[in-house]
Amino acid sequence: MTAAPGDRNKAAPPAAGGTGPAVAPASDDRDAGPPVPPDGAAYRPGAASRPPDPQVLARGDDPPDPQVLARGDDPPEPPAALRPHSFVTGPWLLDISELAVGFGPVRAVDGVSLQLPPGPCGLGLVGESGSGKTTIGRAALRLVPTSAGIVRFAGKDIAGLRGKALQDYRRAAQIVFQDPDGVLDPRMRIGTTIAEALLAHRMAGRRAAAEQARALLAEVGLDPAFAARYPHQLSGGQRQRVSIARALSVRPRLVVLDEPTSALDVRAQAAILALVGRLRAQRSLAYLLITHNLAIVSELCEQTAVLYLGRVVESGPTGALLGRPAHPYTRALRSAVPELGNTPAARVVLPGEPPDAANPPPGCVFHPRCPLVVDRCRTEVPALRVVGTGRLAACHRAEEVLATSSASPAPAPASTAEGSPPGSTAAAPPA
Repeated sequence: MTAAPGDRNKAAPPAAGGTGPAVAPASDDRDAGPPVPPDGAAYRPGAASRPPDPQVLARGDDPPDPQVLARGDDPPEPPAALRPHSFVTGPWLLDISELAVGFGPVRAVDGVSLQLPPGPCGLGLVGESGSGKTTIGRAALRLVPTSAGIVRFAGKDIAGLRGKALQDYRRAAQIVFQDPDGVLDPRMRIGTTIAEALLAHRMAGRRAAAEQARALLAEVGLDPAFAARYPHQLSGGQRQRVSIARALSVRPRLVVLDEPTSALDVRAQAAILALVGRLRAQRSLAYLLITHNLAIVSELCEQTAVLYLGRVVESGPTGALLGRPAHPYTRALRSAVPELGNTPAARVVLPGEPPDAANPPPGCVFHPRCPLVVDRCRTEVPALRVVGTGRLAACHRAEEVLATSSASPAPAPASTAEGSPPGSTAAAPPA
């Protein structure tokens, strides 16, 4: 996302695919959203599951530095301080209000509102394929156009950013894509790929950028000598580490992690999760973690939102949400996770497939598959409302589901992450 034309090595491996995705045009400016409802009130735009006082989690702005390095000039040693972001820290680093994204007749995202405080903090987005998780992440970075709603970063509507303000936002918010092969240019050496982002944002000259690229490789657990290699000479886990290093090179405050481990084997997954847990503490990162793996969000995310057919059906603190679901869909997802050493809960098997997003059913979109459906569900759309402390659910029978959900521990991943949120911290083998 930060890439711009940079130095390319003449030697190249056998021909392969292209570079990363293009940036789509942004939507127009929109007005601010309304306030949060009190407990027991129906949901209104902008009222999503919120962690405890975000001011406690807030970190200060980057120290000011009036000097901006000219493109191509080498800074003195040590490298000059990085240019600060132009954004002012507010109560929410990322504030998504009533977001809607459409692709032709398909309503991929339909009225989603989410908030994320400054780091270190993680918000997990979980759901089946086609639920809108990746589209939300890309819309938050202005990589896809929106149909309605507002996305604010540190209090500013990103749809209205232009010029230097947009460049600063590009630096402040980064993404790690699911497939690193779609991001890494097969004809560029690893060191040049990482340095390209630094040069594009004029954060370092060529020699300093090369040195910082080697330092970033070491930070993500790779040999700095890998800077001279091509992507095809690295394993899948190593290429994903390079993608993370490239995203971190511009020192972002927000990172969207789009299924960062889904294409890797279990050993490489454990190593990447350990890396994310360590980096979130060291760099005070805030991130959206997009995944279908509940064990990952239980380890790395304080808050979780469950999506179904482009809508949030439940959100809240991760431990409470996974321990005692308040929505039948969340309960079904939770029951599908195998457990060791515990008496397994009754498996909830959902019939059929999610409905057609271009022609969703009336009433609750989940009612054709819901085991608790009643006549009201077929005609009335449930409001996303408060059902407990920090808990929101879009279900007419949420209180009944919550009352009958037996408390159970959140699913645990095979290996936990050093520096991650509360939980064991077993070290993972390198990938």
